[in-house]
Amino acid sequence: MKRKIVTFIFLASLVSTMLVFAGPFSSGTLRVGATSVPHAEILNFIISDLAAQGIKLEVIEFSDYVTPNIALAEKQLDANFFQHLPYLETFAAERKLSLESVIAVHVEPLGLYSKKYKKVSDFPSGSIIAIPNDPTNEGRALLFLQSKGIIKLKPDAGLQATIRDIVENPKKFVFKEIEAPQLPRTLDDVAGSIINGNYALQSGFNPIKDSLLLEGGESPYANILVVRKGDSNDPRIQALAKALTSQRVKDFILNTYKGGVIPAF
Repeated sequence: MKRKIVTFIFLASLVSTMLVFAGPFSSGTLRVGATSVPHAEILNFIISDLAAQGIKLEVIEFSDYVTPNIALAEKQLDANFFQHLPYLETFAAERKLSLESVIAVHVEPLGLYSKKYKKVSDFPSGSIIAIPNDPTNEGRALLFLQSKGIIKLKPDAGLQATIRDIVENPKKFVFKEIEAPQLPRTLDDVAGSIINGNYALQSGFNPIKDSLLLEGGESPYANILVVRKGDSNDPRIQALAKALTSQRVKDFILNTYKGGVIPAF
């Protein structure tokens, strides 16, 4: 009996020592899906911060708004970072996915861009304006245009507004629904395109200098860190959330994107 007690104490001591040397988050790789700009860039910036805590951050880049949530739900990822809350809620409800937001990190202002005109007032009547075709970003684009006095929507249109909710369109603009990643490529063929901030940056635009119209920092569409429901309290996820909302990251965002990306913390 005495030998068993001594053996137990030895093993407990050994396990405790291993935990001390291994660190609190020594559970291997944390795989996070992200679109390239600015999300993957921000994540790559904090790799060393997490490595110091025993977490190996692996950044998996995506070029669309669908695959990262599917991959997360199917446990191919531990988290993703590319979307705002209205998009997550709509997508998760439609696909019956059990995902949740952990923390808001930044806002990527939606902007109206044009290669043909310097001002929206120069757009001829009947001009084509390309907008995102996914439900939440289409609604966001139309609410943005309404806030700038270009169109008017039904009073109850809300975040899910579509082109069918337009009740006033003085210049009879035609709105063409396009997949968000393709919007920068439409600029040669349309009067203007409303482009999500990440795709504008990825295409070489400076939102502050190059957009004709730009959302302000009051936008409710902050980009968020997302995990499967129940994983928010995982110590590795908490460490990632803390790193993403550190002063170091705030300074990186402000210095790198010059107003094209706005910290949400």
